[in-house]
Amino acid sequence: MSTTERPRILVVGGGYVGLYAARRILKKMRYGEATVTVVDPRSYMTYQPFLPETAAGSISPRNVVVPLRRAVPGAEILTGRVTTIDQDRKVATIAPLVGEAYELPFDYLVIAMGAVSRTFPTPGLAEQGIGMKGVEEGIGLRNHVLEQLDKAESTTDEEIRRKALTFVFIGGGFAGAETIGEVEDLARDAAKFYNNVKREDMRFVLVDAADKVLPEVGPELGQYGKEHLESRGIEVYLKTTMPSCVDGHVVLSNGLEVDANTIVWTAGVKPNPALARFGLPLGPRGHVDAAATLQVQGTDYIWAAGDNAQVPDLVGRANGNENAWCPPNAQHAMRQAKVLGDNVVSGMRGFPQKEYKHANKGAVAGLGLHKGVAMIVMGKMKIKLKGRLAWYMHRGYHGLAMPTWNRKVRVIAEWTLNVFQKRDITSLGAMENPREEFYEAAKPAPKPAAAAEEKKGDKTTAKAS
Repeated sequence: MSTTERPRILVVGGGYVGLYAARRILKKMRYGEATVTVVDPRSYMTYQPFLPETAAGSISPRNVVVPLRRAVPGAEILTGRVTTIDQDRKVATIAPLVGEAYELPFDYLVIAMGAVSRTFPTPGLAEQGIGMKGVEEGIGLRNHVLEQLDKAESTTDEEIRRKALTFVFIGGGFAGAETIGEVEDLARDAAKFYNNVKREDMRFVLVDAADKVLPEVGPELGQYGKEHLESRGIEVYLKTTMPSCVDGHVVLSNGLEVDANTIVWTAGVKPNPALARFGLPLGPRGHVDAAATLQVQGTDYIWAAGDNAQVPDLVGRANGNENAWCPPNAQHAMRQAKVLGDNVVSGMRGFPQKEYKHANKGAVAGLGLHKGVAMIVMGKMKIKLKGRLAWYMHRGYHGLAMPTWNRKVRVIAEWTLNVFQKRDITSLGAMENPREEFYEAAKPAPKPAAAAEEKKGDKTTAKAS
């Protein structure tokens, strides 16, 4: 850890905002002007828009993550959690992966902790649900789905088979619609290599409490997305919730009940709950209350952006919506991070702060291989695309938005190879418990049954005599 006397800029979180803000600060700073410290429980940043493709096997898990030490080589990277912040003393308490917690002084603070899955106290959800916020969950879902096909292929029990081939997805926004589209594609392709599992045997169910799917792309494209998913045999239930899923028995508010081994939860996100311990001003939904300059309200040395901050949408407010806030998406996070980085350096030098102002450029979503929707905003004109062209827009945008050229090249190279190769259907579920086989092999060998009985008989004879 650095022991210099330079001012320290502490970045709490190494996600999209944390990574890009740290890179921007280091780029704008003079050599030796300050120490940039990034603290995160993981030593890498995950590009979440690619998680559905990771779950489908279109992108390798290692190519959707960016190692922080390589992406931000001039920063000090600490793998751990910030548990408390003392604003009066300007000290943060760091809980490392191992060892005792310690205090770390700072001069400037960036809150970039992102969001976590928004869940409800639904019976059975914690035990049965699979989230889609991290690369571990993406590759875990892929392995899990393929394992269900293996189970269905190898059993003669119709009830077990039906439960294994039922897949329920909760949430019809970007994450939910994209994930079910990609996973259905994966299962459809994989079924071609099974003798007793066909796509017709599978049941895919998408549930959302809202009255539409993909609201981010507008009602027309959202309706197209719904009809497209239904044309692929996916059941879509809107204005519907899931009150219970104990032991995989899914009960929906519309009266439908199904048994499923796979329950994927993508019903929105919420700010990291750890923010409540930092003594920062929070909005009604738990976001850090930030000004248009991305400074936390009431402070001149703390900034916040991304999913964990409520930032005024100046473009929306200029158009008459007084309560407009920037939505939590990658488009805003990337641009906010750059303004935040500039403002941190300006604040350190005593210069004025710049307000964040960005007009929505549209949205893109992939619904499986060669399938997607896209809405491109150009001034007052909205261009709506469907199908293969929209899918190209989706891949093009996110391919360029992927941090670092190293990862851009890897992802594009993998996409190119996949054009000439069939989808890989290998399940690596054993990765979740890699030591299990070794543990079983290392157990003492059981004694032969005959020898055990003979020894027992000798003891009985000796006791009788």
